[in-house]
Order: sequence, then structure tokens, then C-alpha cells
Amino acid sequence: SKRAPAPLRAAVTVHQRAAQPNHPHLAPDLIPSHPISSHPIPSRPILSEPNASHRILSRYSPGLRSTTRCWFASTAMTPAVALRGRFHLQHHRHRHRQRGCHPRATTSSSGGGENTSNRNGGGNGGWMSGVLGVMKNIRGKNRNKNKWDGITLGDAFGSDYESHVPSSPSNGSNASSSVRMRRGRRAGIVLHPTSLPGPLGCGDLGQEAYHFVDWLASAGIRCWQVLPLVPPERAFWSPYAGENANAGNTLLISLQTLVQDGLLEAEELNQATKLGGDGGGQSKGSGYGCDADFELAVRVKEPLLSVAAQRLVAQGSGGSLGEDFDTFCTSNDDWLGPAALFHCIGGREELRGQPWWQWPPALRDRDPDAMVECSERHKGGVMEFKALQFLFDRQWGKLRRHANEKGISIVGDMPIYIGGNSADVWANRDLFELDKQSGRANHVSGVPPDAFSETGQLWGNPLYDWKAQRKDGYKWWTRRLERAFNLYDEARIDHFRGFAGYWSVEAHRDTAMVGVWRAGPGMELFNAMMDKLGEDKVQNIMAEDLGVITQDVVALRESLGAPGMLVLQFAFDGNPGNPHLPHNHYVNCFVYPGTHDNDTTVGWYQSLDTGSKEYLHSYLGSSFNSDDDVAWTLVRAAMLSVAHTAMFTMQDVLALDNSARMNLPGTAEGNWAWRMSPRSRGARTKEYAWADLAPVAARLKKLTQMYGREGSSPNH
Repeated sequence: SKRAPAPLRAAVTVHQRAAQPNHPHLAPDLIPSHPISSHPIPSRPILSEPNASHRILSRYSPGLRSTTRCWFASTAMTPAVALRGRFHLQHHRHRHRQRGCHPRATTSSSGGGENTSNRNGGGNGGWMSGVLGVMKNIRGKNRNKNKWDGITLGDAFGSDYESHVPSSPSNGSNASSSVRMRRGRRAGIVLHPTSLPGPLGCGDLGQEAYHFVDWLASAGIRCWQVLPLVPPERAFWSPYAGENANAGNTLLISLQTLVQDGLLEAEELNQATKLGGDGGGQSKGSGYGCDADFELAVRVKEPLLSVAAQRLVAQGSGGSLGEDFDTFCTSNDDWLGPAALFHCIGGREELRGQPWWQWPPALRDRDPDAMVECSERHKGGVMEFKALQFLFDRQWGKLRRHANEKGISIVGDMPIYIGGNSADVWANRDLFELDKQSGRANHVSGVPPDAFSETGQLWGNPLYDWKAQRKDGYKWWTRRLERAFNLYDEARIDHFRGFAGYWSVEAHRDTAMVGVWRAGPGMELFNAMMDKLGEDKVQNIMAEDLGVITQDVVALRESLGAPGMLVLQFAFDGNPGNPHLPHNHYVNCFVYPGTHDNDTTVGWYQSLDTGSKEYLHSYLGSSFNSDDDVAWTLVRAAMLSVAHTAMFTMQDVLALDNSARMNLPGTAEGNWAWRMSPRSRGARTKEYAWADLAPVAARLKKLTQMYGREGSSPNH
């Protein structure tokens, strides 16, 4: 293998996020024979020819301004071939030459089907012509015949699918984005609630969460982005792999708030606090960070959570919370009932640790008589599960309202795929590509080989049977999005490109090398959701659009008016046309110095070689004398961007190094645990001294005012 030129190598190295959005490999029961940890993403791409360095190109999507850097390992690919699809971009009167390329040939087959212009994709219509038709109407420009006319839902695209990058300019915005535009320019912070300070192992929805919201307001911050709030799997605690897509993580329930609700005694909480110590976790970095201890949280909190739930159930409808509890159960019974029963059956001693497709056939197949028997047998456990979900929902709802009152919008996170060993798949088998007899997945999710993995990335989630979903009117997806907007003001959808085209791998494969790109539901899915939820709701989607982006993805995102993502750490590869560079940004997007899947900005800078650092210094007009200078220079660069939303991880505003990194894609262990210290720097107190962060808030406030990012209150 050969090393890339210094500035480019650094850019590739930090682009570990590419095509690794929802981390389903952290559900080991789905793919026990080939966990992704056995196929780690290399720190730099491998080259098969000595002079390949001249062939590094970037694939740019003008509407999304995303990039996947590709090293061409094939000696047969010439620069002329690689440059096909080259196009111009125009943004704010500046033109930048961009290049589109096809970095590899993937195993695929051509699809077929009837050619029809039905925009809603009814019957066997050509869904892609509907997407591009919307795009044409938005831009008011004539287009050539669509390459994918005749490709219907679930059909395989041709082997050249990835080469079809957008071929015309786009400024990334349209009239459909008016909901966000009304909110104005703004800034936000990324922090998962488990990363909040406090005792009992991990952060929760108690007083420290309210202190954090108040601190955000004092800093002029207008949005708080969280990771998925679902119950994480308990092997590696990933919030991107849970047993239910709609349930909440009950470890986030505040015991202190339960005391205030009369469901726990103060002495019970005191005993738990003694067991929990100062919150557990080993100090990391420069004094602000520590590890969460989720096992400690389970040991200390779950017994008391069970007690509180049983007391709530015992109160009945006449209790202080009884009527609200009954209403919650009734309005959410479509997902809450199956989730509760799934949880109880899976908790049986003889079934513990087994995925549902290994359960006895009557339970696996949800035999009606068996379900009646289970409901009666687990009646107490089912009600306890529902009570805990109600308490989570109640506490989160109160915190969200407090944030909204402070002018802060909550941005949630929703992976496109869900875990196979989940209540959702068990209760809706006909909506997924499963073997009708055994319930095992026929085809699973992933992404094909690229510059970051020679074998691709095999995520292992069961794929949606989109034709069955269409026949059902996309009710499951509509309900899922409705639930998301019950929890959040805005929702980021991971791997958004999967709605346009998704990589399908046969379930028996050990890697994602052999598969096909298939047509997703496109705009017809979002039309169905808009019919049910309203256009304004669906416009509150944010598209995670990093990775391999093709023309159909751009058409879909633009027709929705959904903002995309830009990441400054991907910008400094020496190419002035790189869409992540601030002078190439567009309005309808979220810009980040780095996301929860990246190095911290300080850690990223420390990994750069001398040449890359010199380019960075030259572009930003700044030499960094400290870690603080590094982090805050990129914070400022994001603030001055034309992007309507500038987002920063809490680690970056605290100028922490990579010891505070939240997640390293391609690895299973050691992630998701970073947490703000439960005590002030050096102080002997169990309460976090938020006053220590007053200077940081003042610094952020000054930048939000300087760059016009004071925003406005969330619209509901």
C-alpha cells in the first residue's frame, strides 16, 4: 500500500463517517458470524498502483455538497474515464469546477419494469420520474430523459448507478424549506442526555438537564441535537441499535423527579445515590469529561424504577398520574403493546439472549392463542413496561417544553434501519424482507466496498419490503415519524440516501462486497407521510447525506426541501472546490466542525501532518497556539458560514481532545461513554459547577450575535 499526499491523506483519514450512519453492527445477535469489528475501516485507503496518488478525486453532489473521496485502485481506470460526469457548480455568483467519478464496479444487475410517470408510484409505476418531475418543477428547467425511467420500487439499478452524480447546479434550497427559514440563522449543540453530568452512572432527564438547557439559552443557542433516545442494546450501549424504534431509554428517567412525583421515597433515592457514588466513570481529558458507567446505572436505577412503575400501576385511574397514564397507553397502543410483550417474552430465563426467530414457533409466529396466554402470564410485566415508558415520555416532554420556552428547538435522530431482534420486526414481519417460515432476514443492509473498506460494511439490519409497505399505505413509517415528532421538533434521518437507492446484500454473505443497489420508495413515501402528518411536519426532517450520493438522492432531498450536512473536518484536502469549505457552503444545511462520529476538532488537528496544518492555517488565516485556538477557530468558521444552522459538539466548545470522542465508526467497544464531569474542575462536590462554563457561554453568545445566529423560537 502507498500513502496519499499529506493534505489528502488527512482528509481521507478523518472521513471515517462515510456510509457508517446507524451502527447496527452493535447488535451482535443479528450477525453473530461476522461482526463488523472483524472488518475494521482502515485509517487510510489502500492503493494497488505506485502512481495512484494523481488519481484522487472527490465526488460532489451540488445539491447536497457532500463528498466521498475515492482512491482508484484499478489500473484500467484512466483520468478521462474517472472524470466523466464533470459539472459546474454555482453558488453566490462563484463557479467552482467539481468532478464526478465512478470509483469501482460493483456486482449488480440491471432492473426492469414498466415505464410510467405516476408521481406517487402507484402500481408498478416509475417512481424516479416522479422524483425528477418534482425537481424539474422546482427549478423550472427542462431535463433530458431520466436514466432510471422504468425502474420500479425494489428493482435493481444498473452497475453504473454510482456514477450518476448530479449534472447541474443547485444552491441546495427551495421554497419547501420555508419552515426552517422562518427560524432564521441559528447555532446548536450536540450532546446526548447520557453525557450530562450527575450521579448514578449516566446523565438523565433531571435537574442537570434543565441546567444544561438554561446554559444553552444563556449562550444564545437555539437548538439541541440529541442521539436516538431509544433503549440501547446492552452489549456496547449503542443508541443506534435498540429493541424498539419508538420506545424511550428508561435509564434516562430521573429518580429525583420520581421522588417529586411521589413514586419514590427520599430515603430510597439517598440509598441509591450512596451506591452510585459520584456517578462512576474514569476521568478523561482535561477535567471536563469522564466515562459513563451504564452497568452501574442498571444496577442502581432499575430496581427503583421497577418500584416506581409498580406504584404508578397500583394507583389506578384515580391516582394523580392515572388519567395521563391511561391516555398514554391508549394513544400509543399500536407500538406500546407489542413492545411490552416482546420485552417480557424475551426476558424469560429460558429465552434470554435468544433472538425472536429462535423462539418456539408459537411465540415466534405470534400465534393468537399463544399471545393471549402470554398477555395473561406477563400482565404485571407488561403494565410495568408501559408505566416506565409513560414516565420516560412525561419527563422528556417536560424537558422539551422547558427548552421550547427558552427558544430552543430539539433536533432528534432517527436511523433509517432498525434492529432485526426488535419488537417492530417481530410484530410486523410482512413489512420486512424475511423468510416467511423462519423469520430470518433474506437480505440485509450495508454499503459496498469503497475507499474506507475493501469489503464494504455489512450492517446486518433486515431490509424493508417496500412493496408491502406501499400496499399498506406506508402506515408503519408514517407512525414512526409521527412518534418522532411527538418527541422532537426536528428529526435527522440517518442514511437518508436509502430512501432513493439502497444496497441489498444476501443475508448469508460474510461481507457487503456482493450486492445490488435497489430503488427505494422515493417521494411517494414522503407524500404518504405528508398526507397524514401535514407538510410542515415532514419539512422538519434533516437529511444525513454523507457518503455515496447520486442524482436521485439530490432530487429527493431537494423536493422535500430538507437540509443536508456539511462537515468542516472534511474540507481541507487542498481542493478549493471542496463543498465542505466555508466559501462553498449553501443556505439550507447544517454545518458541523465535526459530528459525534468524528474526531473532536482538537483530536483531528493533532492527527494532521505538517503540510495539512499549513494549508489549514493559510485558509483560515490563523496559527493555533493552543487546543482552545484550534477548536474555536473552527467554531467561528461554522458560525460565519451561510448555512442556516451551525452545530457543535459539546466536546468541541470545551476544546477537548480525542479522549472525549463519542464514537469511532467501525469499532464496537469503547464508544458512547463520554460524559461531562459530575463535578467542577478540582472541586469536591457532586454537583456540576455550571458557573465554570459561563465564560464559554459568553463566548458563544458573542459569536451568535456577531454572525446573526440568534434565530427565533421553534414553530410547532
